[in-house]
Amino acid sequence: MNGRNYVHGYTEREAERLRDQAETLTGLLHGDTRYPAGSRVLEAGCGTGAQTVILARNSPEARITSVDISEASLEAARERVLAEGITNVTFEAGDIFDLPYEPGSFDHIFVCFVLEHLAEPGRALERLRPLLREGGTITVIEGDHGSAYFHPDSPHARRAIGCLVDLQREAGGNALIGRELYPLVTGAGYRDVSVSPRMVYADASRPDLVHGFTRLTFTAMVEGVGDDAVGRGMLSREEWERGVADLYRTAGPDGVFCYTFFKATGRK
Repeated sequence: MNGRNYVHGYTEREAERLRDQAETLTGLLHGDTRYPAGSRVLEAGCGTGAQTVILARNSPEARITSVDISEASLEAARERVLAEGITNVTFEAGDIFDLPYEPGSFDHIFVCFVLEHLAEPGRALERLRPLLREGGTITVIEGDHGSAYFHPDSPHARRAIGCLVDLQREAGGNALIGRELYPLVTGAGYRDVSVSPRMVYADASRPDLVHGFTRLTFTAMVEGVGDDAVGRGMLSREEWERGVADLYRTAGPDGVFCYTFFKATGRK
């Protein structure tokens, strides 16, 4: 596959979910990603620009080139960055496996929530490596749906999550890729690789996370593939709706939801 087979689709609701996710997780995932003035940064697979805005805010004097294979996503990203008054980002269409840049063109590469949608994530990392200058860094962030656990527990909710994992696998991706980042990044030839888990823990004492992550990010993501799951006979409509309802139940006053992201850094 020479691009992303995006299991969640390119709807406006999905764009809103990605924005909610990015804003909710800004500190957890991006607080320690800041690039010096004048740095040349490649964001490989920018999507609709949810992460782009955060990158640009954190490193306002870096020069960011954000690429994506989807023209529709790029247009949404341009509009988002323009609305925020950000001026240090250039958007370009491109395939992560065949980008038209000279070797050593960038000081840093940033890849977030992209590898999970690729059939050959290791090859993608290999193709990006020559674009870094010697000593340049790569940052990769991915989730892992197998890390989700919650109270009240529910086999119906776990099965709904499993449907999303299966659908993503059928589309050529891997919703469990977070746990594989260390071997993937080291296997692609990067050195000094370090992976840090970033856990989201949400209970009633953290209402922003309950709303922004449990409801609007994770459960909305699972809910969004319902028609596909039911249409393929993975679950009945009643079973699916029970699973999603039980996920929303974890956002209740006595509910708890945990999920782990993984952030890898490496150097050329």
